[in-house]
Amino acid sequence: MEMLSTPEFWVGLMKIIWINIILSGDNAVVIALAARSFPPEQQKKAVFFGSAAAVVLRIILTVVAVKLLALPYLQLIGGVLLLYIGVQLLSEDEGGEGEAKETGSMAAAIRTILIADLVMSLDNVIAVAAAAKGSTTLLVIGLAISIPLVIFGSTLMIKLMSRFPIIVTLGAALIGWVGGETMVSDVSLKEMVAASPWMHYAAAAAGAAFVVGVGKLLQKRHNESAAAS
Repeated sequence: MEMLSTPEFWVGLMKIIWINIILSGDNAVVIALAARSFPPEQQKKAVFFGSAAAVVLRIILTVVAVKLLALPYLQLIGGVLLLYIGVQLLSEDEGGEGEAKETGSMAAAIRTILIADLVMSLDNVIAVAAAAKGSTTLLVIGLAISIPLVIFGSTLMIKLMSRFPIIVTLGAALIGWVGGETMVSDVSLKEMVAASPWMHYAAAAAGAAFVVGVGKLLQKRHNESAAAS
């Protein structure tokens, strides 16, 4: 426990907390999107368990992130998963909240949160690992403290989404943007992107446009089906 009294420990802890404040914005959006269709009480459970599970996953991921990022095609697959998640979250029927809220699956929401957080955190956790400088204790404490930060951000986003529906679309677009960035950041495309830096932004914009376009189309079809029945 001696290291708890060293300045280096507390400086490292502050770095990890600050990094998580900066990097957890997109994760809070995913959690809010996945939990928004539940009643208030279930929303709290989905946000808490989703946030806690995501942080635990991030601790594990931090240990192996550098090696994982060196694997070709992994980020391509992860980017495709994010596009799928973004489309799925946006295409949910906003009009059928009463029934959807009761029948929504908590396990499915947490699974969606975990998959999205896994992909979105691949490169982020490298910054956390660097701040921890090999200290597992520092890593675990720093990320554990970040749980309430993610919970607060997710809860705030849910409230904003219910008040301003456009935020749902913007949130889905953010997931698509990160998905496009993730795909083009794959190690197999490193040389190509280095030669054409504009591809990074083009892929991100294309990912956002894809999620919003396809998500809105599926949402329209769901609403038309519900109206017809």
